Amino acid sequence: MPYPNSAPSAKPPGRPRDAARESEILAVVLSLLSETGIDGVTFEEVARRAQASKRTLYRRWATKQEMVVAAIKAGPAAGNKPDPIDTGSLRGDLLALLERLEATVEAGSPVSLAIMQAGLGDPELCRHIEESAGPTGARIPDAVLRAAIDRGELPASADPFAYEEVAAAVLVIRKLNGLSTDRRYREALVDSVLIPALRSGVSADQHGIFSGRPTPAAPDPHQ
Repeated sequence: MPYPNSAPSAKPPGRPRDAARESEILAVVLSLLSETGIDGVTFEEVARRAQASKRTLYRRWATKQEMVVAAIKAGPAAGNKPDPIDTGSLRGDLLALLERLEATVEAGSPVSLAIMQAGLGDPELCRHIEESAGPTGARIPDAVLRAAIDRGELPASADPFAYEEVAAAVLVIRKLNGLSTDRRYREALVDSVLIPALRSGVSADQHGIFSGRPTPAAPDPHQ
C-alpha cells in the first residue's frame, strides 16, 4: 500500500492522435470557413460533418480559436512560418509581406477571404492567426513599422492604415478578375502606392479593413 504522502504514479499516456483523422477534421473546418465564414464554424457543426464526437474535438482543441488556427496552419498557411518579417529595409519587408499575402490569398479562394475577414467579427482570432500561423500579409506587423521608423525610413507618425486598407484588397480584386499579381506588380504597388502613403505621415484616424479592428460605419441619422 502506498504511503499517504507519496507522489501519485504518472498517468499512463492516452491514445495517440490519428494524424489522418485530424487532417479530415481540419478539412471540414476549412470547408465550413469557405461556406459560412468564421461565424459558421462551431464544435457542433464540425462534429456533425466530420462524424466525430464533440469530446474528440475538445480533446484536440480547447477553443474554437485553436481549432480554426490549426486548420489554417494545416491548409492555406501551411508554408508560412511564425518568424518575424525582417529583411533590413522597409521595401524588402513590404515585398516579403506581399509575397506572404500572395500565398495566403490562393487565387481568391473563399477560405482565404474568410481568413482575412476573420478580424471583422473577431479581432482576437485575427491576432491569434497572425501570431500562431505567421504573418498572413494582410496586416503590417507593429515590428515592421517600428523598425522602419527606427531606421529613419518612415516618420514617427506613420500610420499602418494605408497598407491594411489597400494591400490585401487590391490583390484579392486583381485575382478575382484574373489580373497579374506577380513580383513586378507587387514591386510597383510597393514603390508607387504603399511606401509613398506610409511616408506621408498623415493620420487616417481610421482602422483598415484587415487591421483586426476596422472602423465600423457610423449610424445613418436619417434611418
